[in-house]
Amino acid sequence: MTNLSVYEPAMRRALELAALGPAYGVNPQVGALILDKDLNVLAEGFHKGSGTPHAEVDALSKLTSVPEGSTAVVTLEPCNHTGRTGPCAQALIAAGISRVVYATKDPGNDSANGAKTLSDAGVEVIFGVLENEAKEQGRVWLTAMEKQRPFITLKWAQTLDGRSAASDKSSKWITGSAAREVVHLRRSQLDAILVGTGTVKYDNPDLTARKPDGSRYEHQPLRVVVGKSELSPDLRVFNDDAPTVQLKTHDLNDVLSQLWVRGIRHVLVEGGAEIASEFIQQGLFDEVLIYQAPLLLGGSNVAVTDIGISSMADALKLEFVEIKQLGADLFIRAIPVEGEK
Repeated sequence: MTNLSVYEPAMRRALELAALGPAYGVNPQVGALILDKDLNVLAEGFHKGSGTPHAEVDALSKLTSVPEGSTAVVTLEPCNHTGRTGPCAQALIAAGISRVVYATKDPGNDSANGAKTLSDAGVEVIFGVLENEAKEQGRVWLTAMEKQRPFITLKWAQTLDGRSAASDKSSKWITGSAAREVVHLRRSQLDAILVGTGTVKYDNPDLTARKPDGSRYEHQPLRVVVGKSELSPDLRVFNDDAPTVQLKTHDLNDVLSQLWVRGIRHVLVEGGAEIASEFIQQGLFDEVLIYQAPLLLGGSNVAVTDIGISSMADALKLEFVEIKQLGADLFIRAIPVEGEK
């Protein structure tokens, strides 16, 4: 019986490498190490974005030859298909790798089954080293591939009493600068920001990802406006600072299908309350991010409106997975309890 723990230090390093790659785009973040027979590190690699070598090939490229008995440690099952690059399973076989250790399986319809290809070629395959850590790190891409729709993050800022705006509908700023800085960094790491036409008309948001000094991050997510209302081209969401698309429909499944075809794998739903509530009611979300300020506003402008629940017995159950202080504000990340949506 193989002692999986001997590969944990290498897998932790592979996960660190994976996080260096872009979190946005159609490809997962993947890290890889090549070890000699004594488990010393010979080379490291990670995926740097669509069209670039995958992590395993990146690591192999740094070696002139692979010593006999070498092991590849990879955060995700090596791919088994030819896309913009070749199959990593075949690259590992051709390089003479003796053993492949990976953390989590590839759920992709086209890219999966690399482990079988490796095993059929006589390569020893070991699965499950730090699997939970790898699944958490890769949750966005893994979930998107499993569900064949973008991973949906619902985000809102609210007061202590659950209000997203004052009675006069003003909402700038509920949270402080520390929370806003984190939000903008998060925007720079995803594919699309989605809002309804009402938010665009009333708030006139820019919806770009900006650094603390006001400059823009290199990567700007696609701005997605959902709804049939006619909007003025002078609104800030239609400026040249980031791409924008208006999808003139109220069918959220149609919206997600259109975004999937565009290569969108992670959508941040930023507002307003009505569209967020619609995503919740239809069970079309994977996590909720709440930025809560120590304020009281009262009034009717709640962060979430009717979601089709009338009794405590039917309440939608979520699990807190992350809670931390951001300046004076509180950040909460929660996910639906499995089987509850």
